[in-house]
Amino acid sequence: MPFIKTPIEDLIVFEPQVWGDDRGYFYESYNQNTFRQGGINAVFVQDNESSSSFGVLRGLHYQTGEYAQAKLVRVASGKVMDVVVDIREGSATYGKVHTEILSDENKKQMFVPRGFAHGFVVLSEQAVFCYKCDNFYSKESEGGVLYNDPALNIDWGIDPAEMILSDKDKVHPVFGSHRKFS
Repeated sequence: MPFIKTPIEDLIVFEPQVWGDDRGYFYESYNQNTFRQGGINAVFVQDNESSSSFGVLRGLHYQTGEYAQAKLVRVASGKVMDVVVDIREGSATYGKVHTEILSDENKKQMFVPRGFAHGFVVLSEQAVFCYKCDNFYSKESEGGVLYNDPALNIDWGIDPAEMILSDKDKVHPVFGSHRKFS
């Protein structure tokens, strides 16, 4: 199966079969039956896409309560460092960080279950980031964790001086004092 379990429970990387020839390539980025066989039973209700330039860091975000979201993330163009933090209190991997390079070349996707803070930084000149969500966005239910929290010690893969962040992402609380997931 093209599903790879990570050291964090329920966090799964998907490496699709890609068929290529002199015309280009084809791959199936999502098939509900295939994903169910891989243990992913989310029903996606929303597709999102963002375009960002080198150094743009978006995160670490999550939704709480009845608006919590699982996501299936991928990169249609470019390359990013994708980062997740387990914020599920009581989880054996609570506070653990997982990073994955997602790109248009490797075609990897990551299933991010509910209960994770998620973010990414663009490593290429430009990147188009796509993600499916299993729940609708609610501004009142959004939360975040500070991207450079020393307790998490995340290596984002670029010089911090090159990072471009929104004002909101610069002031999220540190891990442990963030808005609780549940």
